[in-house]
Amino acid sequence: MTDDEDQVTGLLLAAGGGRRLGGRPKALLEHRGRPLVEHAVAALRAAGCARVHVVLGARAEEVRARAALDGCVLVDNPGWEEGMGSSLRAGLGSLTGTGARAALVSLVDQPGIGAAAMARVRAGYRDETSLVAAAYSGVRGHPVLLGAAHWAGVAATATGDRGARAYLREHEAEIALVECGEVALPYDIDTAADLRHLE
Repeated sequence: MTDDEDQVTGLLLAAGGGRRLGGRPKALLEHRGRPLVEHAVAALRAAGCARVHVVLGARAEEVRARAALDGCVLVDNPGWEEGMGSSLRAGLGSLTGTGARAALVSLVDQPGIGAAAMARVRAGYRDETSLVAAAYSGVRGHPVLLGAAHWAGVAATATGDRGARAYLREHEAEIALVECGEVALPYDIDTAADLRHLE
């Protein structure tokens, strides 16, 4: 792995159970005729991530059966009900020993954030100390690029549904923000009302 093509691995957090959606796993919500998890993987690949790790949790077997995730590394998170933090820990753990020097972390329930925003954040990668995040009108959001030098610190503070939030707050001064407001819409699919965003 000489060029940086293989140094940034896509890390898709897709384990959520859709508690406020009546228990429908977010990975399997339909968007343009295919499960959300497929759209998110395609966006990461289009953004330049040759390798993509997908963290599964709620109804993982069904996701494996119904979604076309060929070529992805599928990571099971048995503790997915603890929240996004456990999925982030599982995902970062799966990258150990792969040669990846950074993870481009994206969330399955944000279909308004596509390849254009992901590519901008990925382009901010310099080395394993990189911390890069998309911004929307100056407010930090997803995706986030975490250099490998930060993985242990992120994993140590990723609890509940906070993900990397606590770690990023502590390292605010090191984060390179990349404005993506004109190429992406950072809404989440969390409630029944949010389903209107799906096509």
